[in-house]
Amino acid sequence: MASAAEPPAFAPARTAEPGSLSQWALIRREFGRHRLAVASLYLLAVLYVLALGAEFFAPHSLQWRDLDRAYCPPQVPRFSWARGLHVTVPTVTVDPLTFKRRYVDDPARVVPLGFFVRGEPYRLFGFVPLDRHFFGVSRESAGTAGGVSGFCFLGADKYGRDVFSRLVYGSRVSLSVGLAAIAATFFFGVTIGGFSGYLGGATDTVIQRVIEIVNAFPQIPLWLAFGAVLPADWSPLATYFAITLVLSLLGWTGLARVVRGKILALREEDYAMAARLLGASHTRILFRHLLPGFASHVIVVLTMSVPAMILGETSLSFLGLGLRAPVVSWGVMLQDCVNIQNIANYPWLLMPVVLIVLTVLCFNFMGDGLRDAADPYARK
Repeated sequence: MASAAEPPAFAPARTAEPGSLSQWALIRREFGRHRLAVASLYLLAVLYVLALGAEFFAPHSLQWRDLDRAYCPPQVPRFSWARGLHVTVPTVTVDPLTFKRRYVDDPARVVPLGFFVRGEPYRLFGFVPLDRHFFGVSRESAGTAGGVSGFCFLGADKYGRDVFSRLVYGSRVSLSVGLAAIAATFFFGVTIGGFSGYLGGATDTVIQRVIEIVNAFPQIPLWLAFGAVLPADWSPLATYFAITLVLSLLGWTGLARVVRGKILALREEDYAMAARLLGASHTRILFRHLLPGFASHVIVVLTMSVPAMILGETSLSFLGLGLRAPVVSWGVMLQDCVNIQNIANYPWLLMPVVLIVLTVLCFNFMGDGLRDAADPYARK
């Protein structure tokens, strides 16, 4: 029998008080309460997983095309107990006056679909040979429906290329450009802003005047100017790194201002003075003692800056001054939408816009959640 001094066996466990949790534990708890931010984080994780495994998740490779299906409308999969999961293959008719293609579903021509089917061989991550695709038409059913070996889930472009597959491959470039540019922005912003706030005096004045000059230039025209000077004969990889550098050169000023303001407030704290009296170098005091004190705020600023980087790459590529074919990105895909007549006749070509808007909203919502969680004591 339990003594009176012992708590009952069924007593609920006490939740940790806010004061007993670490700073990062409090941030995780507060962020978990922001449901929209958590949902955005999961959705972004899905997009990045699709980008990493583009060869596996895309039904077709980048080289796949069917000129007989130019501007084919989206083929929505259907399910029936008799045929299972399938898609009907449309027949093509050409208007003799306007030469416009018209696709009409033919119920007699059916292609069965499946998950984890065998398809075009590829190398996952560049070195793992595979031929399994997450979703698509298997090789066993490729001979059905008049030799049709694929389908266009979100339609096809003017060359008969699958829009959905190109969206998956394009996410690899568009999403990684934002992260690569943010890495460079983090380096420039934290380093320059940190030394500006820590050293002060003439150094701080010169750096702040340079930041004001950079901010005085309008971003879009300056992006266009940088994009126009890129040589047209550069390789896609060189152009990719050049665009990343251009975006980072224009995006570090906001982070530098935030870091400078925080350093100005923290450099006279007792722990910073103690480290200085113990003989610590200025670099150690700055990067070991001061910067970790507001790392959460830096993360918030970087998270809110990623959408601007993605939109910058999309704008340059859409105008033909950024990434160019054969590189596939969401901005490059939108080059087919320059002609307003194409948008009116083939609205599925605007699918990259849907993913761009979705990605930007997710980063903004996640940034809002991180901003609220960065100061967990604000609402106590």
